[in-house]
Amino acid sequence: MNGFNWDAASFFERLTKSNKLALEKEFRFERVSSLEGYHTLISSTLSMKACVAVSDTSEGGTEMNNTPHTNRVKTVFLFMRHKADSMLARQKCLETMNELFRQFLTILIQEKTRLSEDCIYIDPYIKFHEIDKYFYSGGACAFFQISINTFTDLSYNPDEWLPQQTPSTNEENS
Repeated sequence: MNGFNWDAASFFERLTKSNKLALEKEFRFERVSSLEGYHTLISSTLSMKACVAVSDTSEGGTEMNNTPHTNRVKTVFLFMRHKADSMLARQKCLETMNELFRQFLTILIQEKTRLSEDCIYIDPYIKFHEIDKYFYSGGACAFFQISINTFTDLSYNPDEWLPQQTPSTNEENS
């Protein structure tokens, strides 16, 4: 298998739409691009009570040593509105988002096993971050990131390249 083909957005959309806690707390699923996309989302939809958003972009890199692999990091953002000046309400929202994160992991662990059969490996260490209270007044925010590794074939294939002149060929033509 060569390449990255796990659609994190579709996966978390399915989880959001089928989870009892997410439905009870009226979480809505959205796809966004970048941190600005998250902020625009929660600012532009004042009627939204809660949201799970996944970026359609990822960050990562390719390791070229021994067993070449590509790493992609997907970000899942959680948001819940609350009474603006209530730290207690904010704390309850954070607790709800922590519990939703835990419930998502109960399915993600099954997905991890399924993906490994296709040589797609989810890093088992997934950090959950609560965002500072000043990020968005009247809204509790958190996010977690999933790191995915896939084998990358870095074998040279001459069919992918135009014929190149070697340094010795260039010297002969001088």
